[in-house]
Amino acid sequence: HVQLVESGGGSVQPGGSLKLSCVASERGLNRNCMGWFRQVPGKEREGVATIYLGGGNTYYADSVKGRFTISRDNPDNTLYLQMNSLKPEDTAMYYCAAANVGWARCGLRSEYNVWGQGTQVTVS
Repeated sequence: HVQLVESGGGSVQPGGSLKLSCVASERGLNRNCMGWFRQVPGKEREGVATIYLGGGNTYYADSVKGRFTISRDNPDNTLYLQMNSLKPEDTAMYYCAAANVGWARCGLRSEYNVWGQGTQVTVS
């Protein structure tokens, strides 16, 4: 049973940066897509950035384009989210997730069936 473990969250001032990491508990996580999602109390979980491991295609929500970068370190099976120029509206619980679908469905939250426990990001 593969688990995803996020780290790197914390509190930062507006304009600051944070780098989130997500590590799979087992090597050989067989998923084509990995992504970062976020959720604030009372709202639905939303996609932030996804990456298709088959071709390196990436997707970003409009609200984070140009500020966030998703990447993966294949040998270590680690997913990253570099967040720059953080804004108060970026405050949320951030989750790492994995899915075994093609690129066309990589951005659909409903396709992700392996989730981490979340890491809190607070910008204020």
